[in-house]
Amino acid sequence: MDAMNELATALAKAQGMIEPAPKDADNPFFHSKYASLPAIREAMRHAFASNGLSVVQIPEVVSVPDIGGQLRLRTLLLHSSGQSLDCGSLAADVDLSNPQKIGSAITYFRRYALAAISQTVADEDDDANAATHQQQPQVKLTPKEE
Repeated sequence: MDAMNELATALAKAQGMIEPAPKDADNPFFHSKYASLPAIREAMRHAFASNGLSVVQIPEVVSVPDIGGQLRLRTLLLHSSGQSLDCGSLAADVDLSNPQKIGSAITYFRRYALAAISQTVADEDDDANAATHQQQPQVKLTPKEE
């Protein structure tokens, strides 16, 4: 693994500056509120920028035999020193004939990946109650390509 000392130091400083994101969006299905992608982004924006950090998120939709398609979102954390961290990809099966669902899934993945990499606290922790009572889409991490 390449050296990440400058990136790690900058990320630690940035995470110490980040305040919780406001829960500014409604989830009518669960009758709850959550932090939207813009709220997560705004909560981390200043802390990342002032510490030389940036995030690149690359969505890709690929055709997969027998299931239609798969959405993949790769997240990269970059530092102004040139150091970087490939955070891997989130992936889910998608209906290629429904661009609105694809767009919604991209936003969902982006929001969760940004919150995870920045450690931005947002959503309420329901102790996995929602996942155990409702059929949730299967999301799998794909290993980082060498």
